[in-house]
Amino acid sequence: MGLAEFERKKNEKIDGVIYHMSPSPGYAHFIINGNIYMAIKQGLKGSVCTVSMENMDFKYHPEENDDYLCPDIMIICDRKRLKGGAYSGVPKFIAETLSHSTTKRDKTIKKDIYEKAGVEEYWIVSPQGSVEIYYLEEGKYILEQNYMLQDDKEDDDYNAETEICLKAFPQIRMSLGEIFEGVE
Repeated sequence: MGLAEFERKKNEKIDGVIYHMSPSPGYAHFIINGNIYMAIKQGLKGSVCTVSMENMDFKYHPEENDDYLCPDIMIICDRKRLKGGAYSGVPKFIAETLSHSTTKRDKTIKKDIYEKAGVEEYWIVSPQGSVEIYYLEEGKYILEQNYMLQDDKEDDDYNAETEICLKAFPQIRMSLGEIFEGVE
């Protein structure tokens, strides 16, 4: 691997505009994505579906242009739509973990793109302990759940053991505590 390849920065292309995704997000971002990825990977054993973490481009208009996003977590089931490091089908699920450089895009432009593409379930996860869960209903995202982790067992609002399951994959369950495990 050449030095230029090694130093390649992750980016996304929206409406022909390249957005560099640097600097890299913090440690909490990686830990949260890893926790969600592992729960999903375990739950998909024996399935035709697979999960990617931060390494697969989603070409959301493959017949129109070469725009793409790089979701943090993405479940794909139509393997015929995989080519190289890109997927041109409709993901069943996408999660984005917020970082300083991507928060606005994750909550606006990318949310709109995922909605228009037909992604059934979209999670926006904050390293500060929140999870927003959107379900696609009649072509529009509806905020189905909104959690804020409270992991102090002495607190009346303690909810670290609250389980969340994926709508299309009810066998995939994770608690709020598991999502944020290892985050300081």
